[in-house]
Amino acid sequence: MALQTSARALEHAKHLLQTIPLVDGHNDLPWVIHSDASAQKSVKRYDLSRLHSESDTDIPRLKAGMLSAQFWAAFVPSLMPQPGRMTLELIDIIRQLPETYSDTFVFAETALDIARAKRLGKIASFMTVEGGVGLENSLSPLRIWQAAGVRLMTLCHNETLDWVDSATDAPRHGGLTKFGEAVVLELNRLGIIVDLAHTATSVMHRVLDISRAPVLFSHNNAFSLCDHPRNAPDDVLDRIRVKKSVIMATFIPDFINQASRDWARPLKDNFGKSSFMVNHDEATAEQTKRMGPQPKATLKQLCHHIEYLVARTGLNHIGIGSDFFGGATPEGLEDVSRFPYLLAELIERGWSDEAIAKIASGNFIRLFKAVERTGKALTKAEAPRTGRIEDYDGV
Repeated sequence: MALQTSARALEHAKHLLQTIPLVDGHNDLPWVIHSDASAQKSVKRYDLSRLHSESDTDIPRLKAGMLSAQFWAAFVPSLMPQPGRMTLELIDIIRQLPETYSDTFVFAETALDIARAKRLGKIASFMTVEGGVGLENSLSPLRIWQAAGVRLMTLCHNETLDWVDSATDAPRHGGLTKFGEAVVLELNRLGIIVDLAHTATSVMHRVLDISRAPVLFSHNNAFSLCDHPRNAPDDVLDRIRVKKSVIMATFIPDFINQASRDWARPLKDNFGKSSFMVNHDEATAEQTKRMGPQPKATLKQLCHHIEYLVARTGLNHIGIGSDFFGGATPEGLEDVSRFPYLLAELIERGWSDEAIAKIASGNFIRLFKAVERTGKALTKAEAPRTGRIEDYDGV
């Protein structure tokens, strides 16, 4: 059930979004399409033009949400066999979006494409890779992915890889290995945004040390308000301003509401993680019998996180990264049509039009342009980093 928002604030938010672009930093629709047996990895067969009530993302609701740019994730579970092949399959799905629905999406590769899409009344469709498992411990795929259009990479997902520790798995490397550092430095050279969502705190600090460009936290909230290990702790938040980086508040209920996280603990491992490969309906039903319904996360609670993040990092370092994927959502943010309601709640809390413009897209576009400038300079100054993990870590 959606929360009530004043009609005046909502109208104000929608009026602003007629002129300022709205960017969402993370959506897993490609995984949803890839997992749909009837679609057979075809965007056309999946038919995004119709309402998908079983999920949260489709063209009718994207338009209602007034998005100007969407970063689509090529997400590959860490334990998936043949992860390199699957990464390419998901990249292909993302590329199909503007090809299949050219009246809605624009294939996008640069920060300037966000304004171009806005002028055309379309959605800039950006490509990201979520989880470096698809590298299969080689640097070469980075340049292939960049040539295909990838402009953001989340270093890992829910599991620790051979070169990077995950926030939701046992650490093995104390952060990054030498190969992991080479990945970050090559992403800088390629002009690809380094995303620290899902990484261990030790990785966050090391990347903040070595990255030559600002970095992104594409879907994180504040650990101090909800102690899920995927959220960013204060000592990391306090470095974001100095690095001119951005953290994008996310909509996952267990990252928003401490009571929701506590209720779900018996259904997760010690790191707060549940497998994408397992159906948890039975365990959830049993927990509901024992404890009653899971407490809801709400739009208002997410705004508490946003205001906390602003207090720690400053207004120039906040964005929106929904992480819609067809799963549980907060009350008031049930699907991609609801973005204006988030901005309306901030307006009701006294946010100015200038502040709304910053969280909607301004801060992220500034970061994106800085990454692009760094990449252009480094491409002239440095040769590509090549080799496999054994060349760096001796394994």
